[in-house]
Amino acid sequence: MTDGARLTTQEVAELLGVKTQTVYAYASRGLLTSEAAPDGRGSTFDAREAEALAARRGRARPRPAEAFDDTFPMRSGITLSEGGRLYYRGRDAVELAERHGFETAVACLWEVGSDPDSDGRPVVRPSSGELLAVELRAPDELVAAVRRTTGTLPAQARLNDRLRVAVAVAASADPLRFDLRRQNVLAMGAALIAVLVDALPAASEAHPAGPATGSIAARLWTKLTPVPTASGAVACLDQALVLLADHGLAASTLAARVAASARASPYAVVSAGLGPLDGPLHGAASGLAHRMLAEVVTTGNAIGVISEYLRSGRPIPGLGMRLYPDGDPRARALLASLRGLPGAAEILDAAAAVVRAASGRALAPGPAPRAETHANIDLALAALTLHAGMPAEAGEVVFAVARTAGWIAHALEEYAEPALRLRPRGTYTGPRPA
Repeated sequence: MTDGARLTTQEVAELLGVKTQTVYAYASRGLLTSEAAPDGRGSTFDAREAEALAARRGRARPRPAEAFDDTFPMRSGITLSEGGRLYYRGRDAVELAERHGFETAVACLWEVGSDPDSDGRPVVRPSSGELLAVELRAPDELVAAVRRTTGTLPAQARLNDRLRVAVAVAASADPLRFDLRRQNVLAMGAALIAVLVDALPAASEAHPAGPATGSIAARLWTKLTPVPTASGAVACLDQALVLLADHGLAASTLAARVAASARASPYAVVSAGLGPLDGPLHGAASGLAHRMLAEVVTTGNAIGVISEYLRSGRPIPGLGMRLYPDGDPRARALLASLRGLPGAAEILDAAAAVVRAASGRALAPGPAPRAETHANIDLALAALTLHAGMPAEAGEVVFAVARTAGWIAHALEEYAEPALRLRPRGTYTGPRPA
């Protein structure tokens, strides 16, 4: 609470869990200091005094915090960012991405196989070692229905627009979408991830629509680029899907959990998650980084490109991550894998030049350089999509498909919590009623 903040009598009563008469009794005993309200109606009280009294009475509430503080603490057992590393259910996400595919990461996030009832179900197949892999398949008739609907969209519709429509069609075709028992949610999630990919139009006539075969990464590749599939490149896309599958309570995940708190269906949860992805500061950031990186490759002048961003006051996309002051481990891992692909050197050099220019290390001697800047996953994803001949919007699709797995995991977690619990207490700042 900021210095000088005042609370009304009713707000203090709610904070302390007492009647308004008791608030005035506390004031008369010197426990609270009151002042006449500006409009002359009632009294106001010092917010810090009231919260200190609430703490002594064991009724303290979380204080409104500065930016990036936990103003609404939520417990979750899914993803941990700690010590510059990312973990899914206690497993290092980078190591998981290096050794296993997206289907295994989904099983990890959904805890498939962690209870006796989950083994042997249609959506699960054994994988190597102790991990399982979720079978991501959708009924052919559902994929066909989504294709027919998205085929009516305007020519300028983006790929992400098609994803939103696909979710709506899949929901309308599922009469059991409000059955929120764990196994039904898992089945819906597996089919939804598959239909998001399989219902997209093929990027080339060389990849005609047909029965879905292979991994999600292999199927998604044919939807995003006309470049023939190559094992190393598809493996990088698979790695990107794993690394993007979840990242704690990001904006889209928080939106998804709010929907789940209201007991919305898994389809509505994913629709809620797709909303924040439309913003340039979240899912669309990779598209902006893609365009920037393409300009650097074309001009060979990273300093000039970055200077234009600085001159216009625009944030430089693909750089920095508050959770990882020493560098995003997801970006390091994906960029390292890209180095092994033929023809990727020019793009990777351009990405490195962007980082140097943004941090000031490429400038001539003079003023002290700006704080160290690191590539984040958006820049790494941009490098992948640019190298693969994908459009700038492809990164948003990769992000959305991957994060759907995380949203389903968070929905399962939220369904086990009391309904409608995600209702933060607002502070009214408008005019007082007459």
